Amino acid sequence: MDETQTRPELSQVEQVPAIPPSRKRQLDSDDDAEPRTKRARTTRPTSEPARLTRQNLARFNKMGKKGTSKAPPSTSDPSIGSSGKSSGTTRTLSTTASGFADQAYKNGILDPLDSKPSPNFEDVRERLARSRATASPPEPEYKRYINKVEGAPNEATLVYEVGGKLLKEYDDEGYSRAFNQAFTGYPDDVGFNKGLSAPQPDFVEGLRKREYRPFPVDERVSGAVLYKDDPHSLTLPHLAGEWKGPGKNMKEARMQAAYDGAALVYARNQALSYMGKSDPSGHAEITTFTTDGTNLNLFAHHAAPTEEGALEYHQYPIKSINLIDSYQGYKEGRKHLRNAQDYAREQSYALKDQLKEYCKQQRHSGLHSVAEEAPLLPVPGIEPLNAYEDEGDYEVVEHQPIYQPTPPTSSKLKHSKSHRLHSTPHSSKAPSSTHSSTHSSGGKRKASSSQSSHESSGHVSKNRSY
Repeated sequence: MDETQTRPELSQVEQVPAIPPSRKRQLDSDDDAEPRTKRARTTRPTSEPARLTRQNLARFNKMGKKGTSKAPPSTSDPSIGSSGKSSGTTRTLSTTASGFADQAYKNGILDPLDSKPSPNFEDVRERLARSRATASPPEPEYKRYINKVEGAPNEATLVYEVGGKLLKEYDDEGYSRAFNQAFTGYPDDVGFNKGLSAPQPDFVEGLRKREYRPFPVDERVSGAVLYKDDPHSLTLPHLAGEWKGPGKNMKEARMQAAYDGAALVYARNQALSYMGKSDPSGHAEITTFTTDGTNLNLFAHHAAPTEEGALEYHQYPIKSINLIDSYQGYKEGRKHLRNAQDYAREQSYALKDQLKEYCKQQRHSGLHSVAEEAPLLPVPGIEPLNAYEDEGDYEVVEHQPIYQPTPPTSSKLKHSKSHRLHSTPHSSKAPSSTHSSTHSSGGKRKASSSQSSHESSGHVSKNRSY
């Protein structure tokens, strides 16, 4: 019995037809550069063609597998965002790049080691530890949880299994959540995110953009609307979370959560600033969490200025809980996380109501001051509008677009304007909205200090009104 019968693979190699002479000349021809280039990438770097042996075929197949590109991931994979890109790719660029931690630190994003507790930190900790009105989960559920976590092969499975057991679901149609979605609507380079890609938390929960109508929150508040060109985008959320798969680096998750928290703090501060308000100095109203299914870590976030005036974003730990060591630990973790959800939801609704009420007041104020045009800002080379404040009377002519100061009344002025004044020489014609009060008093309008103050407030009101 020959060797080809005992080793069939040799027979298959020997049965490969030889390359015809004409084809061989074509491959070796200098006129055909493309085949020569491909051959140079897949064969030995010599002028002699590789022999068609079993070893060379195996080597060729191995090289072909290395060079084969993988098929694009399916968009049904929960680890892939709406952009169609794998979350692992984008997260690598934004968080595990060698310079991320250093750049974040330069931008003022502090880790727990450098962060300081907020003045209301004890209130935050107590709030998350409060007993809930609902019953605790039964012990069999805890045992099922352990089984799910220990059997999870990857991060996507943990997000589904852990999220379903620990997180609370709300029935509000306008209050929603998103998983692994980059903040495509977030502004670039607003300080803390300089040189960094957009935040992309594994979990974020908040109100939808439509709940803020008629207030144009996307136009008025920087960083409020998370997703670009999405009328249902989450807006001004107060809670975000990061998951890690089995055996993954939880320190990386904490760093991602610090970035997420800074983004939410910035947006909240912008919303309050728009209304002329602010949280008490250093108060924490934003919460983030990290978990790998086994451990749950909660953080409070706030911003505070340094002595030099720069803004720093603090991430201070609230509590760390082991979810699988004991039934009590599982209940504690579940309670803390759900309390954090409830408080974030309360803060989201409260901020939304404040913005809408402020919008309503601005519109109402604008309707009552239609006739009182806001004074223009000073223009170089032109005297300010209050230059004649103490030099005599002036009148406001109906339909006149801008206040024009009028010099002191003279007989010549009265004569030139007699065709459009009342019979009383000192009464001026007021705009329609203030005519009745002016006519009844019979007096002339003067540029008093109280009126100047009112006009100044009207100017601010118009600038903030839409």
